[in-house]
Amino acid sequence: MKSYTQLAQEQRYQIYVLMKAGHTQSKIAVIIGVHKSTISREVKRNHGQRGYRLPGRLIKSHFLAR
Repeated sequence: MKSYTQLAQEQRYQIYVLMKAGHTQSKIAVIIGVHKSTISREVKRNHGQRGYRLPGRLIKSHFLAR
């Protein structure tokens, strides 16, 4: 049985960028290398009125790294 691993910040950022580019969840799953249900759960968990959004801590860490 495979062990559970969380998505890395980089993967979450990739999901955000690919969703904005208009890719389907299935295509994003192939690109990132995870199961399509993982993408579905992540999008459902972090979905706002304007679509998928990055969790606040990722936005802060992205701009602080600059």
